[in-house]
Amino acid sequence: MSIRQSLLAILDEGHCYGYQLRIEFERRTGHYRSLNVGQVYATLDRLERDGLVSKLGANSTGHVYYAITDEGRIGVRSWFE
Repeated sequence: MSIRQSLLAILDEGHCYGYQLRIEFERRTGHYRSLNVGQVYATLDRLERDGLVSKLGANSTGHVYYAITDEGRIGVRSWFE
């Protein structure tokens, strides 16, 4: 399972910040596969560089939220097919 595609699939359901993505990834994999938050943010940086996600900004506690782009949604659909 691709971490990159998995994070995109989670973001396809709504905006998240990095730690939320980590927790949701582990929940969906039954905690069989763990991620450290550094992996999550490194992947988010690459996804943003590739135009698949965008930063929405930080909330009052400093969490930076990410959203999937239209191009990212196309990538998720292709992966699921």
